[in-house]
Amino acid sequence: MTEEYCLPIRVYVEDTDAGGIVYYANYLKYIERARTELIRTLGYDKPALFDGLQFVVHSVEIKYRQPAVLDDEVLATAKLVKVSRTSFTIAQRVLRGDDVLIEAEVKVACIHHEKKKPAAIPDHMLEALKSAV
Repeated sequence: MTEEYCLPIRVYVEDTDAGGIVYYANYLKYIERARTELIRTLGYDKPALFDGLQFVVHSVEIKYRQPAVLDDEVLATAKLVKVSRTSFTIAQRVLRGDDVLIEAEVKVACIHHEKKKPAAIPDHMLEALKSAV
């Protein structure tokens, strides 16, 4: 079983709104980076597109708990929780110390690049994903 992947992030001015708090959509960028790095730890350094297949976000459920502010150091986390033949689900959080700022569950689907239809995750990657759950 793989541990929760943690990616440290510093909040910069470009991440914040006029009030100095992180703009809500930027949390999606933070968790995208953590998801990508988690997949990289499994040996897939270009997980968005390969062999005529690509991974796309199918759905996101996100709960905003507390705001991050300018110059905060936060951690974006990613942990595989479910794998099927054509998709996988990752539980994600953004933390500031012990405080949970956001919680999200992201379902990622494998599709044919040209047809834009669901496709089976290649066996070698499917096994790597399953081993990380």
